Amino acid sequence: MPELPDVETFRRYLDANGLHQTIEEVAVADERVVKRASPAELADYLQGHRLERTYRRGKHLFAALDGEGWLELHFGMTGYLAYYRDPGEAPDYGHVRLAYANGYQLAFVDRRKLGYLAPVRDLAACLAELELGIDALDPELDAAAFRELAKGRRVQVKCWLMDQASIAGIGNVYSDEILFHAGIYPRTPLPDLDWADLDRLHGYMSNVLKTATDSQVQPGAMPGDFLVPLRKVDDAACPRCGTPLAKVKACGRTSQYCPTCQPTP
Repeated sequence: MPELPDVETFRRYLDANGLHQTIEEVAVADERVVKRASPAELADYLQGHRLERTYRRGKHLFAALDGEGWLELHFGMTGYLAYYRDPGEAPDYGHVRLAYANGYQLAFVDRRKLGYLAPVRDLAACLAELELGIDALDPELDAAAFRELAKGRRVQVKCWLMDQASIAGIGNVYSDEILFHAGIYPRTPLPDLDWADLDRLHGYMSNVLKTATDSQVQPGAMPGDFLVPLRKVDDAACPRCGTPLAKVKACGRTSQYCPTCQPTP
């Protein structure tokens, strides 16, 4: 599933290509990717309006309309956006298409149809319904706030990082990356971490997410000490110490780690 760096990349793409333009037509090829409205209702909601600014909370992206209301974009497992003019450039699986007055089109592409678009009339109510915690890159989530969130949580550290109701935006891939850089074993009980551990974890959380975003989530553009480029490599070795990477089940997910750099407590 796209995580915070992916969705932040989509947000920047939408900012650069899809804002401040009148939407003349909304075409829905598969109604399963429209939520909380029918395809006709979504078209009525958007046509004649402009998307003016964006807001992201964790893995959820929202675009404000020029009048009232928002458009929610959730990318499921395989979703992304494509902006184009030539019909020959239209992507496969573009299940919703916004046609702009300037002749360009913005397609919501989702091969597995697990993402969706939805009208949102009350953003605060929607965020409350989604039960999203503070965004992992929110400036208010400083080291002290991070430690406060950890208080009283008796779960494995990887589970906590992936709990969207606590900190929004981190999934399986980037929780592994953050824990690797922090030198913490994924199944470590959160109460076993002291303040120094939590401060280190907080610092690497910010660094990893920002670095992945700045690389536009392209594995080949990430630093040489990142695990992301090695996730699908057989017999991959730790980019730091050369130890063969290992896998362990944590929170129902397969977690990749280095047994030397992230020793079992």
